[in-house]
Amino acid sequence: MAAAIAERAGRFLRGARVDADTDLFDAGATSVDAVELIAVLARELGVRISLDDVFLDGRPRRLAQLWLTREAPAPAAAPPGPPPATPVPAPDDELGWVKADLARADDLPWVEPPETAEPRRILLTGATGFLGGHLLLDLLRRGDAHVVCLVRAADEREGERRLAEELAGYHLPWSAEVARRVTVLPGDVRRPRLGLDEDRWQALAGEVDAIVSVAAAVDFLRGYPSLRQTNVLGPLTLAELAATGPVKPLHHISSIAVFNEAGTTSMDEDSPLGRVDRLFTGYDKTKWVSEVALRRAREHGLTVTLMRPGSIGGHTRTGAHNPKDLGSGLLSAFSRFRAMPAFRYINVSPVDWVSQMAAAIVYEPSAWGATYNLTGEPNAFQDVLRDMRLGGMNVPVMGWEEWRSAFLAFMEADPVPELEFLVQVLRSPTAVKLCEAALLSPAASGDRAEAFAARHGLPAPARYGAQAQLKTYERLAESGLARLPGKDDPPFLWFHETMRGVLEDTPCELSLRPSIASMYQLVRERRLDVTGEVRCALLHPEPLTVEAGDIWVRPLDGIPHRHGLNHPLLRYRLRLRDAAGQEWWLEGLKTARARRDLWRQSRTLAIQVGREGEPAHLAGEVVVPPDSYVREQIDGIGVNPALPAPEQRLAKLMWLGWFFAQMGWGLLEPSLRAGAELLDLRRDATRTKEIR
Repeated sequence: MAAAIAERAGRFLRGARVDADTDLFDAGATSVDAVELIAVLARELGVRISLDDVFLDGRPRRLAQLWLTREAPAPAAAPPGPPPATPVPAPDDELGWVKADLARADDLPWVEPPETAEPRRILLTGATGFLGGHLLLDLLRRGDAHVVCLVRAADEREGERRLAEELAGYHLPWSAEVARRVTVLPGDVRRPRLGLDEDRWQALAGEVDAIVSVAAAVDFLRGYPSLRQTNVLGPLTLAELAATGPVKPLHHISSIAVFNEAGTTSMDEDSPLGRVDRLFTGYDKTKWVSEVALRRAREHGLTVTLMRPGSIGGHTRTGAHNPKDLGSGLLSAFSRFRAMPAFRYINVSPVDWVSQMAAAIVYEPSAWGATYNLTGEPNAFQDVLRDMRLGGMNVPVMGWEEWRSAFLAFMEADPVPELEFLVQVLRSPTAVKLCEAALLSPAASGDRAEAFAARHGLPAPARYGAQAQLKTYERLAESGLARLPGKDDPPFLWFHETMRGVLEDTPCELSLRPSIASMYQLVRERRLDVTGEVRCALLHPEPLTVEAGDIWVRPLDGIPHRHGLNHPLLRYRLRLRDAAGQEWWLEGLKTARARRDLWRQSRTLAIQVGREGEPAHLAGEVVVPPDSYVREQIDGIGVNPALPAPEQRLAKLMWLGWFFAQMGWGLLEPSLRAGAELLDLRRDATRTKEIR
C-alpha cells in the first residue's frame, strides 16, 4: 500500500524520488498537490484519507498504516511476547511523538563546557533560507570565521549552485570573496548524523568550533510527525555533533511560537513556555520540543544559546522578504483587501536586525548559553492602522471572524496565486487558532537582547514601521502579494489649483485638482495625479476635460533646464479631450531663476498645447492668482474623510512640509549655482592677473 501511494504521489513532485518514507512536503509537495493526491488515492486505490491526515504526516508508509488501521478487520489475538524495545507512536498521536523525542535528549553524552573563544570555523544549517541566508552574510561581515554551510544537494557543486541561487533571490551577493570563506557541505539535517558517513562526521566534529542551527520547516498546516525530522531531530543531531570531539557551543534559532497558547499573558525571555498540549499547530509543538530538548542538553553540560525571533519582516534597505512568512502574508492581505482585523500586537522585526543580532551573539562568548527574544519593537494595532492610512491605504477595521470570512470570499472571487498559502492557512481550523493566538497575544519583550545590543553598539530594537515596510511593500507588490495605492484608489489628499493667462491674446484658464494616492507616491515618485478642465476659446468653445495628468516636483533634481539658468520646479503633462472628441496635449513648466521675484516664479507656468500626435502650435503663460493660492492650495486641502481628524491634520502637515521643502530648495538652487559660478569667474580673473 505504501509503495502504491508513493507511486501516485510521485506524479505531483515533478521527478523527485519518492519512496515509502519520503515526506511529501519535504520533497516539494504543496497544499494543492495534497488535495489532488487525496482525490487520486480515492479514485484509483479506494484509499480515503483527509487533508488533515496528509498534513499530519506526509510519508506514504504512515498514510498506508493509517488507512489500514482504520479499514482492516481486527487481527486474531497474538500470543503474548516481549514488548518492542522502542514503541512507535501511532501516526495521529502527537503527544506520543513529543514524549519519544524528548527522551532522545536524555541520551546525549555528559560533557565539559567548550572553550570560550571567538569561533574560527562555524557550521551553519539553513543557509538557503530567508534568515539563514542573511545570517551567513552577517557572520562573514562580523568576524573572520570560515563558514561551513550544510546544504541538501547531491554534491558540493550542486550545493554551491543552489546556495548562490537562493542568496540572489534575497538580493544577497555570492561573490568570489564570499565563496572563498564558505564551504558547502552536502548533507541533510533530517537524517541521522546529517547524512554523513562516519569518517566525515568525525572530521566535521573536529573541524568546526561553533554550530548555528537555523534550518527549519515552517508550515502551519503540517502536523508534528511531518515536521519533527527537520525541527526536532535535526537540532538534536546538531547537539550530538556539538558533544562529539572538542565540545562546541550550539546556537539555535527557536521562535516565540513556543508561547502560542491561548491566553498567554507574558512573552519575555524568562517567561514559562506554553503547555505543549495547548499549542495549536505542529510547527508550534516542534519548536517547543526542540527548545525543551536543548534545555535538557544544557543540563548535560552543553552550552546552548536560544534565540527567538517573532515574525521576520523584510530587509529595511533591499526590501527582500519571505513570501511564505505569515506576517508578510497578513500585511499583504491587509493592503490588497483594504481591510484589517482587530488585533493587539504583531511581533515582527526586520530580517537585517535579527540577523545582525544573531551574528553578534555567535561571536561573543560572554553571551553564550542564554536565551534571547529577537522580536524587536512590537507593532501595536493602532501603529499599523496609522501607517497604512498615512500610506494612503484606507483600511476599515473588522472583527477577526468577519475579516477572515470576507477575505476568503474576496480571494475566491478574485484569486491571487501568491496568497494561496494564506488562504489554506485561514481555511484550516487548527491554523486559524494559531492566527488568533498570535494576533491576540501580548507584546513580546527582549530585555536581555536590548542590553546586549546596547553593550556592543548594535542598532536598538526599532518598530518595523512605515519606513521599514516601504521597501518590503514594494517587493511584495512586485511579487504579486501586496497592492500599493494607485490611481484607481480614492485619493488620499487633494486640493484645487486655478491658473489664468493668455494663448495668442486669447484668455485661458486651467482649473485643476492635483491629488495623491499615498505619501508613498510622493516619496518614491515625486508625482501628483491631476484631473480638471481647461477653458480656452482658441482651442474649443467648450471646456476641455483632463483625461489623465501628472505633475512632477523638481523633475530634474536641480539640473538646469536645457543647460541654461532656469531650474525646473514643476512639470505638468496633461492629456485633454474636447467636446467634439478631439484629443489634445498640454505641457507646462514652472522654473526658478536667480532673481528676486520668487513668489511669482512659484506661481507662473509656461505652457505649450497641441493636438495629440502633432507638435505644439500654441504657447503662453498662466499664473496662479495671488488671492486664490492660500485659499485653494493651503486652506482648501482635502483629506480622505475616512481618516480620524488627528490623522487628517497630520496628513496635511506632512504634505505641506514636504512640498514647501521641495519648492524652497528648488528656488534656492539657482542662486547657489549663480554664486558658485561667480566665485569661479573671480578665481579665473585672479589667475589671469597673476599670469600677466
